[in-house]
Amino acid sequence: MGNAISLPKELEHLVDSLHMSNGLTSIFIEVLAINGSLLAKTNREKELIIWLAQRDQAIVGAGNVGFDIDEMPWTIDYFESEKGFILRAISNAMDGLGWERLSYEPRKDWVIGCLEKFRQMISAFDKEYVKSNNYLVWTEIEVDDDYPTIPVGYSKCETHGIYLSCHRCILCNNII
Repeated sequence: MGNAISLPKELEHLVDSLHMSNGLTSIFIEVLAINGSLLAKTNREKELIIWLAQRDQAIVGAGNVGFDIDEMPWTIDYFESEKGFILRAISNAMDGLGWERLSYEPRKDWVIGCLEKFRQMISAFDKEYVKSNNYLVWTEIEVDDDYPTIPVGYSKCETHGIYLSCHRCILCNNII
């Protein structure tokens, strides 16, 4: 089993899908969550990282967190700044920023290879493929009353300093 991240069908010819084992997917999402949490300034940037952090296999289940780039909660009005933010988070993750927060030592070459391919996919993704309804639907989902989709006040984990999702802290969940 494993997970795949893909471009919309119309763009698949530009960059092949990114296929990862379950373990590699967890590392990939964790380093993006760390770096996005370090960089995020606006609410939209925080929300994009929270969305990624919700792809937490410790909670959702192994092999169930793959996605298409157009499923991300992009917005038409802020697409270019959102895309720039994700690209900066990817670059910082590729540089190893924040990796010391992980409770293990990952195979850096594997993770960096996946991050590079993800960067290519995000770079190839254009505003015309944004499904703005995804953002609206995602923000209306409630997992339960105590843990909304977007935690009130954009709370961060006191231990790891990353934005909490409705599943709480992706790094704490990995330790349990």
